[in-house]
Amino acid sequence: MIASLRRHCLHQLRLFFIAMQFFTRIPIPQWVGFDASWLHQASRYFPAVGWVVGSLVAAVYVAALQWWPAAIAVVLSMVAGILLTGAFHEDGFADVCDGFGGGITPERVLEIMKDSRVGAYGAIGICLMLLLKFALLVSLPTVLVVPALLIAHPLSRLVSCSLIWLLDYAKLEGKAKPLAQHMSSNEFGVACLSVILPLGAILLWQPVILERLLPALILMPLAAFFLARIFVKRIGGYTGDCLGAVQQVTEVVFYLGLLAHAPG
Repeated sequence: MIASLRRHCLHQLRLFFIAMQFFTRIPIPQWVGFDASWLHQASRYFPAVGWVVGSLVAAVYVAALQWWPAAIAVVLSMVAGILLTGAFHEDGFADVCDGFGGGITPERVLEIMKDSRVGAYGAIGICLMLLLKFALLVSLPTVLVVPALLIAHPLSRLVSCSLIWLLDYAKLEGKAKPLAQHMSSNEFGVACLSVILPLGAILLWQPVILERLLPALILMPLAAFFLARIFVKRIGGYTGDCLGAVQQVTEVVFYLGLLAHAPG
């Protein structure tokens, strides 16, 4: 029984590393190996990868704050996040802007999203999204920026995971083809636990964010529901680009929610 438990724990650790390899550019140990079937199973650790990204981005912000003004620290933290993920989610957001902005039929929307070139809708969308993210983080009280970064990254990835759990995959090929199977309720439960347990520790460490959290927690699923309805109506489900777009939008919406409760 102990040996079986060890194998199970090792497999779960392997799945976490597979998720980190897929969603970031962070190197993983060579012993992990790779099997295509593991990638779908690894989607349960998508939010856990968010804790890693959020922690590193927050660390860059704290380090930069020792030398430069808060606005510069925010920019450097955003640069760090883009480098860590290879702009994986930002690229998905831009593709969704292009596809849904320029496509009429489902086939045309998917065709545009598959194109590696960035069009006007994508360029405008990504610029406005990054500008809004910068403005929101700069506007937050300095004491809240670190917990905001720590929470927003895994929570937005959890919301993105809900599309894999609830919706159908909209095409037969693309970035998220290994994630095209439905996520089981047990797997989504693991994803939820990977967010909830560390979140409790953060709230104990920085309880001041608790009073601002409710608007953010309400706005995030509303934004995801709004996007999901558009995805289902226009293309019949989600794609990998849709997952990236939901992550980016709900991350920004989380910061909006934190500020919505701020006085004045």
